[in-house]
Amino acid sequence: MPVKIRLQRHGKKGKPFYWIVAADSRAKRDGKFLEKLGTYNPNVNPAQINLNIDGAVQWLQNGAQPTDTARAILSYKGAMLKKHLAEGVRKGALTEEQAEEKFNAWLEEKGKAVDAKKGKLADAKAKAKAEALEAEKAVNEARIAANNPEPEVEEAPAEEAVEAATEEAPAAATEEAAKEEE
Repeated sequence: MPVKIRLQRHGKKGKPFYWIVAADSRAKRDGKFLEKLGTYNPNVNPAQINLNIDGAVQWLQNGAQPTDTARAILSYKGAMLKKHLAEGVRKGALTEEQAEEKFNAWLEEKGKAVDAKKGKLADAKAKAKAEALEAEKAVNEARIAANNPEPEVEEAPAEEAVEAATEEAPAAATEEAAKEEE
C-alpha cells in the first residue's frame, strides 16, 4: 500500500486549516487516513505548525512519500533533517549523540530565526499603527480647523481692557475701605 504524507483540508470557506496526515495514496483528499501527524494553520503570520516529528520521521523511514507542500512543512520543522541524520547513524557516518547534537543546534538556530521574524513583524505593526494614529490626528485637526474658523482678535484692545479693569479695582477697593471706616 503506497503511503503519502499530505495535507487534509479542514476549516471554513476562506479560512483553511489543515491536518498533516499519513494516508493511503488512493484515499480521497479529506477521506480516510492512517495517522494524524500534526496541524498547519496558514491564517496567521508566521504560519502555525504543530508536528509530531518522531512520527513523521518513522513514516518517512518506512517509505511514505510527502507531497510538495508537506515536504516543505516537514523541512521547515526539521523532520527531513532528522531522517537524514538517522540515515547517517544507520550507515555509521555519525553516532547517535552527534546526530542529536546537530539536530538540537539546528532547532536553536531555527527558533532564533522565527523569533526574529516575529519581532520584525511586531515592530512593523507598531510602526504602522503609530503612523495611522498620526495621520488620524492630522485629519482631525484639519477638520476642526475647517469647521471652527476663529476670527482674529486684536490683542491691543484686550490688553487695554485688562489694564483699565485692574486700575478701577484698586480705586473701588479704597472707596469701600473709606466708607467702612466712617
